[in-house]
Amino acid sequence: MDLLILLSMGALAGLLAGLLGIGGGLVIVPVLALVFAGQGVDESVIMHLAIGTSLATIVTTSLSSLRAHHRRGAVEWPVFVRITPGIILGGILGSSLAAALPSDILRLAFAVFLLLVAIRMALDVVPGPHRQLPGRPGMTLAGTLIGAVSTLMGIGGGTLSVPFLTWCNVGVRRAVATSAAIGLPIAVTGTILYMITGWSQVGLPALSLGYINLPAYAGIVVASVLFAPLGARLAHRIPERLLKRFFAAFLALLGLKLLLG
Repeated sequence: MDLLILLSMGALAGLLAGLLGIGGGLVIVPVLALVFAGQGVDESVIMHLAIGTSLATIVTTSLSSLRAHHRRGAVEWPVFVRITPGIILGGILGSSLAAALPSDILRLAFAVFLLLVAIRMALDVVPGPHRQLPGRPGMTLAGTLIGAVSTLMGIGGGTLSVPFLTWCNVGVRRAVATSAAIGLPIAVTGTILYMITGWSQVGLPALSLGYINLPAYAGIVVASVLFAPLGARLAHRIPERLLKRFFAAFLALLGLKLLLG
């Protein structure tokens, strides 16, 4: 049953990675937490283990989604290059903070974060046409914030990078594609640090490298890699307004579920 759940979750995560430019962590983290709880994993490490394993799967999902978007010429590579130093710095900060927080605090913070992003996307506030991407200091700051929150929550960054890029007048399809690229350094940085910070932690299930659970990682990745290209194709066919509305509704539902426990 756990294997079926992991495969189904991986398929949905891959689809969302391609469709919305997110790494799938919005689905993976809460479902993994439920799976680990059902297996009797120590409550004090459940959220850390779910977040770390989520980031590990996002490394693979992002690569699959990124390849599909790159083939369509939709990735803004100059934007990726400018924001990546901040992403890595933020990833270090976010992972370090997560290691110091208890699981319950992480769960509540994750829920509130999702609801805030959903409200922002649902309002669909359109910026003035004069707004553009900031210079190097602004991009570094934006990258640091995106990287810190993403590695703290175990997500690929799309919940922040897509709104940020669209706010700076990057078309939503190109923002989704570029977000898939941004998710890669987020996931790599987070995976390494969650592995290190959880290496000597007691209470972890078998076959775990720090806060990375290998069986859960494998089950999710198998399905997610197959479905990420499908999501990327759909992202170029669905109207932009509908894509935003779907994104907002999806985040709101997950946020409420987490908030209510």
